[in-house]
Amino acid sequence: MTYRIRPIHDGDLSFLWDTLYESLYVSEGETPFPRDIVQDPHLAKYVMDWGRKGDVGFIAMNAEEKPIGSITARFYPEDNKGFGYVAEDVPELGMAILEPYRGAGVGTALLKELFIQLQRQQVKRVSLSVDPGNLAAMSLYQRFGFVEVDQVGTSITMVADIYPVSRS
Repeated sequence: MTYRIRPIHDGDLSFLWDTLYESLYVSEGETPFPRDIVQDPHLAKYVMDWGRKGDVGFIAMNAEEKPIGSITARFYPEDNKGFGYVAEDVPELGMAILEPYRGAGVGTALLKELFIQLQRQQVKRVSLSVDPGNLAAMSLYQRFGFVEVDQVGTSITMVADIYPVSRS
């Protein structure tokens, strides 16, 4: 599959809302969340006011120049924690790949690009939240050095040190 990775632009906000919804893990056989769940303030914070100081993100585009996945990293203050919050100086990662493109290396490419950019910005660590039932995501994150630091209900908080990553 042919795809390319590029930085997020202002025109990508609608796709960021779409991938926020896609990032909500639903076990096989379970009823999907209602689409408007992304407007809940606990979730909306991941896209709302995108472009703040420190926001980093990339979009994967397919050969037809259609977006197929996104990855973001945002800093949150202690009084507005995300689900994967560990500290104010540790951005929280959010990522989703559209279903037809999963398992094709897009997530790996997005993580590599994000790690490169975070390293340039001298960010030392990044965190995330993942459902333990999402085995594919857990495996991908572990390959990038993420380790579990907490679990609340069905949310595992993982943290990785930012290390040099090759683009290849």
